[in-house]
Amino acid sequence: MPGIISPARAQDAGAASAPLDVVLRVNGTEHRLTLDPRTTLLDTLREHLHLTGSKRGCGLGQCGACTVLMDGKRMKSCLSLAALVEGREITTIEGLAQGADLHPLQAAFIERDAFQCGYCTPGQIMAGVACIAEGHAGSPQEIRDWMSGNLCRCGAYDHIVAAIQDVAQATGSVRGG
Repeated sequence: MPGIISPARAQDAGAASAPLDVVLRVNGTEHRLTLDPRTTLLDTLREHLHLTGSKRGCGLGQCGACTVLMDGKRMKSCLSLAALVEGREITTIEGLAQGADLHPLQAAFIERDAFQCGYCTPGQIMAGVACIAEGHAGSPQEIRDWMSGNLCRCGAYDHIVAAIQDVAQATGSVRGG
């Protein structure tokens, strides 16, 4: 009958929203949280841990504004449930600097004026750090290819590529295209 929910379906629906205890390691610090199992990593970072550097862009994993590093690899935090990244090392833009010393790519973004409105900048930097670490910064075209999952609506792409290239060359991380 329409409108009548069986006890089994009601129990399943209730179980889906029962809070979970989750331990997340973010920027080197362990956080014990009680979350709805449907909470994304992005929402956990922004709303529960108050790390607002990762931005909500499209919510579909297409723009890259929410990019963070998980175990050193780039990932779109809007697409991952927080409960499923337990035990992994998550690094956000807030975790890159060492005290007052900016990460080299953060400094290069400033030097190269690689941002305009700045909304995409945290995701661009996090993806750029991974791009360099992965050895995909051998040429401007290779950088563009490997950074294609991060959109800049202002069009600062040339400056972003130059900043990534500067850091890759300075750190000797260039392996070639």
